[in-house]
Amino acid sequence: MDDMTLRAERLCAETTEDIVVFAIGMRINRFWKLWKWLPVAREMPKMLKEQEADPSIGLLSTRFMFGFRNIGVLQLWRSTDDLNAYAHSTGRLHLDAWKRFNARIGTSGDVGIWHETYSVPKKGIESIFVNMPPYGLGVAGELCPARGDRASAAKRLQRRSGGS
Repeated sequence: MDDMTLRAERLCAETTEDIVVFAIGMRINRFWKLWKWLPVAREMPKMLKEQEADPSIGLLSTRFMFGFRNIGVLQLWRSTDDLNAYAHSTGRLHLDAWKRFNARIGTSGDVGIWHETYSVPKKGIESIFVNMPPYGLGVAGELCPARGDRASAAKRLQRRSGGS
């Protein structure tokens, strides 16, 4: 989905619409119970492949996040309606994966899962990318040179909110 060509310059991203930030992941609570957390970890790559194969579902960008016990994904979506439609669709992988998690893990404490959803109005969106390939908002929106009224975070936010 992403063009990984390095852009050796100072850029910001602009979007014409509101955007949804969706963070989702799992926490391995009991490392020794490989048979519990490994199947959970294997679900996400399949869902991501499904999401990236169909741009019409509204996914704009995906990035992995890794920590000692945590594996997560940060996504940008076109709307909460698109995100919810994917999550609840009987023709997609997520709903069955969620049912399997509840049947196999439930509230046993072996594996934790989490998600957070933020609906962000376009006037509150600001970004900077220096010496980066298109990333995050730079994939979801349009990359622009970060100079003039786009030179600082304060100026970019002021510009977006229509202030002077």
